[in-house]
Amino acid sequence: MEDKKKQTQKKRRKKEKRFSFLYILGGGILKEDFIVNHPRMIVLIVVLIFFFIGNRYTCMQKLREIDRLQQELRDVRYEALSISSELTGNSRQSQIEMLVKEQGIDLEGAKTPPYELYK
Repeated sequence: MEDKKKQTQKKRRKKEKRFSFLYILGGGILKEDFIVNHPRMIVLIVVLIFFFIGNRYTCMQKLREIDRLQQELRDVRYEALSISSELTGNSRQSQIEMLVKEQGIDLEGAKTPPYELYK
């Protein structure tokens, strides 16, 4: 009768130890039957966890790089658009005549309109 009581008390203590924080931190969990009987599976799970964490980190870095490049592309497009509109404005005949007068260059516009020669 006493053996049964001692065994049940040992089982209760063992169960209590499984759930205690110090039992886990102290390394007692490493003596559990499941961990002792399946070390390869546990190593495989740990390796997979590291692989997934590394993969996520790499993906996050690539997403940041994509965002940076998209912002840079937007900036370059706006700059190209503003330069193009400035060039269009400066290539008007009236604007060119004004710039020629400001620079003091002795040029005049054509008095006769251009015409095409046909064969």
